[in-house]
Order: sequence, then structure tokens, then C-alpha cells
Amino acid sequence: MEYTKEDLSEAKRQIESTLHKLRETIKTFEAKEHPEKYRSQITLAKRRVRAFEIAAHLIEKEMESN
Repeated sequence: MEYTKEDLSEAKRQIESTLHKLRETIKTFEAKEHPEKYRSQITLAKRRVRAFEIAAHLIEKEMESN
């Protein structure tokens, strides 16, 4: 499927925004009094961060090749 530069740029912008929010969420959970209570939420957020980092990287590569 073909995407315009504008599509890719907007997708990357949205991913970066979501990454920022996820990273802040992780900080919040880890700063709580008993962060071990939030281990599953922290793990999920970290996995999502990694997935979005991969997506952003792939979008960058696609933008460079166009």
C-alpha cells in the first residue's frame, strides 16, 4: 500500500505523541508508593513503547526511501 509523505509524517507525529504519553505513564506508575502493584501496567506500557518505537523507525525508513 502506498502512503503520501504527509500521511507518513502525520502518523509519525501521532506515534511520537503517544510515546511521550506512555513514557510519562511509566514514570507515574514507577513513582507510586508501591510500584510492584502496577507491574503489569508498567510492563504493558513498556511493551507498547517498544512497539511504537519500531513503528516510528519503520516510518522514518519509508520516508527516507521515497
